[in-house]
Amino acid sequence: MGIGDWFKRGVGEMMIARPDDAKAQVVWKHPDPTIPMKSQLTVEADEKAVFFRDGRAVAALGPGRHTLDTMNLPFLSDLVDRFTGGNVFIAEVFFVNTREHPGVKFGGRIGHVEDPNSGVPVETMVHGEFSFKVVDPERLIVGLVGMGRTESYLVRSWMKEQVLKVVRDRIAELLVKNKWPLLDVTSGAYTEELEQQVLDGISKHVAGYGIEIVRLGNFVIAIDEQDADNLKKLYTDAAYLRTVGGVKGYQQFAAGKAMMGAGEGMAKGGGGGGEGGGGALLGGAGLGVGFRLAQMLVNDRQGGQVLTPAAAGVVCPACHAAVPPGKFCSACGKPLSTPEPEKAPGGFCTACGAPLAPDAKFCGQCGAKQG
Repeated sequence: MGIGDWFKRGVGEMMIARPDDAKAQVVWKHPDPTIPMKSQLTVEADEKAVFFRDGRAVAALGPGRHTLDTMNLPFLSDLVDRFTGGNVFIAEVFFVNTREHPGVKFGGRIGHVEDPNSGVPVETMVHGEFSFKVVDPERLIVGLVGMGRTESYLVRSWMKEQVLKVVRDRIAELLVKNKWPLLDVTSGAYTEELEQQVLDGISKHVAGYGIEIVRLGNFVIAIDEQDADNLKKLYTDAAYLRTVGGVKGYQQFAAGKAMMGAGEGMAKGGGGGGEGGGGALLGGAGLGVGFRLAQMLVNDRQGGQVLTPAAAGVVCPACHAAVPPGKFCSACGKPLSTPEPEKAPGGFCTACGAPLAPDAKFCGQCGAKQG
């Protein structure tokens, strides 16, 4: 190739810059490693141009217009191609964006995390956005991008995986160690603490590639909808438990709820199931259960004890104990339906000696006519 041919090629490549359609790419490689002497290299305000030769970084140029001449840039002496008489540089030029890249979305599953308040494992997820910027272009090219032509989405895709990995590990660790209730976490109460912890955790994973995660945005931790409903119910019951005072009080509370349910059934006519059918019977049974539960919830204000009445029966006229029906008291052995003989108001039967009611004309036990 003659000098004239080199000159013609050099004139065609006098201006070296990143094209407009590649402005958004994190790394863009100039397609031709042959650069004529005195070419004009334009580096935008948000990027750097990195020169490589034989697999190693030679130099990096910051923003501005640079005339590629060994008089202006001594490092170019190492890039001159001697076979062309010193009129051409041989170098690979990478343009690296150094501005902050916002709006990179990420998201995924964290896994089952035990809620400390209830002990229930809950499926948790995370999603949000982050921004990053390149702080060391040479490290990015050598450590991650490589010397070939690259696409911007490959860098972003790798960043997403790194962020999600650290978010999973760090959030699970914080939830377990700090015992944060999951409903508080999903409400955003700990967003600031989580964000800082995640940023600190990510930095050591990406610093070696010349990248910095600047900030997280719209950082949201969520839990499965059904798990969230279950937790809310458990928290509600726990609140009632604290209000009524312990397990014993909670049992009373549960009985009260059953009583209210029975009352609602009565108001609706005993529940479904057809007129006069099993539903009506069930409603009647439920009403009876409700009344008994209401009796169980009667509280002795002095002793704080629940008074549990005896089963349905009669009161013994001798010892005043509530006992099952019968002829004799199961507590004291005295007759239940008859007063003591000396207190019989109507006297005694002349035939069988049974006590008589006042003004009785016949004996209630043997039927004998009296008087």
